[in-house]
Amino acid sequence: MDIKGKVAIVTGGASGLGEATVRRYHGLGARVAIFDMNEARGAALVEELGEGLLYRQVNVADEEQVAAAVAATVEAFGAVHICNNYAGIGDAAKTVSRGEPVELARFKKVIDVNLIGTFNVLRLVAAQMAKQDPVTDDGGRGVIINTASVAAFEGQVGQAAYSASKGGIVGMTLPIARDLASLGIRVNTIAPGLIHTPLFEAIPKEAYDSLAAQPVYPKRLGRPDEIAHLSQYIVENDYTNGETIRMDGAIRMQPR
Repeated sequence: MDIKGKVAIVTGGASGLGEATVRRYHGLGARVAIFDMNEARGAALVEELGEGLLYRQVNVADEEQVAAAVAATVEAFGAVHICNNYAGIGDAAKTVSRGEPVELARFKKVIDVNLIGTFNVLRLVAAQMAKQDPVTDDGGRGVIINTASVAAFEGQVGQAAYSASKGGIVGMTLPIARDLASLGIRVNTIAPGLIHTPLFEAIPKEAYDSLAAQPVYPKRLGRPDEIAHLSQYIVENDYTNGETIRMDGAIRMQPR
């Protein structure tokens, strides 16, 4: 699918991996709707990049908010061809600590945002895509790209909720790709490793250097635009479907 002239929704699009993808898509000629909770950052990004951008404050786990934002995107741009689901949260907590079990609400919150929120957005976007005319020779109507993590495969101590949420995203990738195949909608997942997002700017240099040394090669953190570039590849290569693609410098996370 050619990105130029298409319409993309990017959740978590106001910062980090989402922002990098918004910038790349917009630079390639797409119109982009940013779904994010950070109103100030979302509005600033729209002001900076200019025409062809839309911001909506959206909690991805809220059915009504997502439905309204998808409708607003279609009203503004006429269609939805691409959806990137980056929105997510993390919370580190051992299953049992000092003899006490972790609060169930903490586990549920991560699942609600990361896993259920991803499914909530993609199902509503897919329903919209299904109404549209095909835009590729293969009858393609849309591309959905979800975001997992290497923690889906090698979750560390304290990452039970996060790993479960990301493992769920990996697990639903192929079934949903099969569900949506007859509608001409492809579904793939990116599983990033350690990527230099704003979160890493707040940690001590020693901790940063230790993390940067963990990938096999290159010996550095990944760059957000490298994830955005992979997203571009997935959109443009119509034979990529039902896949989870690790992008992690060959890292394999240790228990701690």
